[in-house]
Amino acid sequence: MEVGTITALLDTSLAVIFTWIAYKTGQILWKYTPYSYPNARIKAMEARLFTEQKLGELAESKTLNNFVMNLEDSDYKPYLGNLTSLNAEVIDKALEVSLADTYRLMMKILPKRTRVFFQLLLEEWDIRNISSVVKAKLRGEVARDYVHELGTMVGKVKAMAEAKTLEEILVILEGTEYEEPYQRLLLKEITSEEFETELYKKHYSKLLEYAASRKAEEKKILEEFVNLKIDKINLITILRAKVHRLSADKIRKALIPGGKMNRRTLETLLNVEDIEMALAELDSTEYSSILREVRDKVVEDISAFERAFDKYIQQKMAELTRFYPLSIATPISYILQKESEIRKLKAIAKLIEDGLKPEIIKGIVGEQL
Repeated sequence: MEVGTITALLDTSLAVIFTWIAYKTGQILWKYTPYSYPNARIKAMEARLFTEQKLGELAESKTLNNFVMNLEDSDYKPYLGNLTSLNAEVIDKALEVSLADTYRLMMKILPKRTRVFFQLLLEEWDIRNISSVVKAKLRGEVARDYVHELGTMVGKVKAMAEAKTLEEILVILEGTEYEEPYQRLLLKEITSEEFETELYKKHYSKLLEYAASRKAEEKKILEEFVNLKIDKINLITILRAKVHRLSADKIRKALIPGGKMNRRTLETLLNVEDIEMALAELDSTEYSSILREVRDKVVEDISAFERAFDKYIQQKMAELTRFYPLSIATPISYILQKESEIRKLKAIAKLIEDGLKPEIIKGIVGEQL
């Protein structure tokens, strides 16, 4: 073989090798580099989350004034420092504003390709707000009491709460994805419960669609997270329906498509006679570990299962953070921890206002949250 031919073959081989190296390098940079700065910042924020000891100290505040003062050296100071009045409701709203700002920060610092996901997570609060306000209006209650300071359309939701008629709410929702289902509610084609279910079905369909559009571990993490959330909602729906002896057909209509549960198991759960049998069926699923600590409580208080499932999702995301430190798992894990912390702070404030003793507050916060 001539020297020129050998040289040409070597040049071609080297070109292929360098092209492959460039491709793989590009993949690595696309995957990991965009998360380097935001995840480092999030880890620093994570270090400032409250320990159980700190929460215990807050539970000993005795008065709301002391409670707020004990938070002066925390990230909550800007939200609690200039309150015009001091009661649990005002503190609740201030903490929600803090959480909303956390979501906005995630959307600001994360890679552009994943900001949409946190926007979608924030939209879930829109659904909670809209559903709560509409139900309050239908019951003749003061709707503004049900508005959370979270979501992408808090202004519209507050306008809905102040609306004089149900038809006025339709005008406020005009042009949004919620207009059509609400119109059907007004026409009495669906009930308020079916209205809420339809909103959640649309929402989780968007989350699943977004997760499916991602690549590699990003797709794996997002699909795991969204499907866990769907299973949580569906299982709570089934357990509550069993308490009220609803038919399998009626429960089936309320379930959200998706989740990790296979159809056969879901169908079995739909057709068992009562909640005890439903819990027994769950023993054969990956969620059996959730039941171990709360089985005795669930029959009387299904919210115990909901809280346990929330912890399970937190644990799963924490595991994925360890496997994929430079990924979307880190901000998701942080948001879940932040939401949990704020739920605890809101509960402590309310229990202090109600005059409960510190020991009782610690017990409630420690066991139930």
